[in-house]
Amino acid sequence: MGTDLKSIKELRHMTSASIAHCKEALSEAGGDINKAAQILRRKGLEIAAKKQDRAAKEGRIEAYVHHGNKIGVLLEVDCESDFVAKNSDFAQFTKDVAMQIAACNPAYLKREDVPAEVIEQEKDKELFYKSNCLLEQPFIKDPSLTIKDYFSSLLAKFSENIVIRRFTRYKIGI
Repeated sequence: MGTDLKSIKELRHMTSASIAHCKEALSEAGGDINKAAQILRRKGLEIAAKKQDRAAKEGRIEAYVHHGNKIGVLLEVDCESDFVAKNSDFAQFTKDVAMQIAACNPAYLKREDVPAEVIEQEKDKELFYKSNCLLEQPFIKDPSLTIKDYFSSLLAKFSENIVIRRFTRYKIGI
């Protein structure tokens, strides 16, 4: 089945994928734009997974200071290329995550970072992870997504190694 230029343009706008990849995904999805977008996300995640070992030496340091200047966050998110580091979607992701950290005060990045002695003391381990691990938290701007889901969509979009390296949250009086 042939794919029309309008569909390719729309899919490209949705996903930022190349024209060739959009055309291939639309062909595979039988012209269904939503299915094609899912195919591109899946392929993007597969490509990003293969690139996990590659060095992420570019990126952004995001600073967020909450209204009233009582809470501040410094966040480092690294990527492979300067192109991605300067992309507006990448910048928006770092801003959103810094705001998430300010709002929800996670203690850890991911569940693997939680020391065994800390998790052993918890009765409801899943609830602990959800409230204390950044990647497990519901995204404050869209609670139907977790930060991990939001991060995965970014990985799929850029198809390169992206790493949330570290963060620090400051609060006056603590």
